[in-house]
Amino acid sequence: MKTLLHIDVSARKERSLSRSLSKQFIQEWQIHHPDDRILYRDLGENPPPIITESWIGAVFTSEKNRTAVQRSAIALSDELIAELEQANLIVLGTPMYNYGMPAALKAWFDQVIRIGKTFSFDLARGDYPLEPILSGKTLVLLSSSGEFGFAPGGIREKMNHLAPHVQTCSMYLGVDTDKNFHHIGIEYQEFGDSRHQRSIQEAHEAVSSLVKTLSQCLNMGS
Repeated sequence: MKTLLHIDVSARKERSLSRSLSKQFIQEWQIHHPDDRILYRDLGENPPPIITESWIGAVFTSEKNRTAVQRSAIALSDELIAELEQANLIVLGTPMYNYGMPAALKAWFDQVIRIGKTFSFDLARGDYPLEPILSGKTLVLLSSSGEFGFAPGGIREKMNHLAPHVQTCSMYLGVDTDKNFHHIGIEYQEFGDSRHQRSIQEAHEAVSSLVKTLSQCLNMGS
């Protein structure tokens, strides 16, 4: 039995394209794996707080020396990391806001990428002292954007600060970003023309295909 961590980020509840993709992924996954566990976190509805000086002080204080106030400051971080630790597959549905992550998603990453919990720091490793603690996870990024051409080779490739940022951060979630990071996106939303409709159709078809592929791959790895 696998555990999926399903995260939605869009501030929209009813007309969200990214939510429609993540919902489809989970529904089709459950057809193939009805016994798998689904953990759900709606960051659009309940965004995590941004980190503060007291939060930083708490995470850099050893567990045995933390005060009650410090433990309270990082309680949500502990909860979010516990969800992440359980997950074999992370399904992340998010829009692109201003060419990057919504603030709620950035806040979530800041809460879970944490020294001693999801990464270690050792200066003996030279120019790359940070090393992930978690491993063996797969991340599926399901996105929507108002414009188009954000994929490699596209006219707005250099303006895409969503997928590359998520992919980079995914390493500290335990994802092999070369092999186990997957991205499907809907584009042209602000244009609302036939290209947008085609993008929606192609994205939903790609989700179905990816569910089948990952279903087989994760089964073989179980």
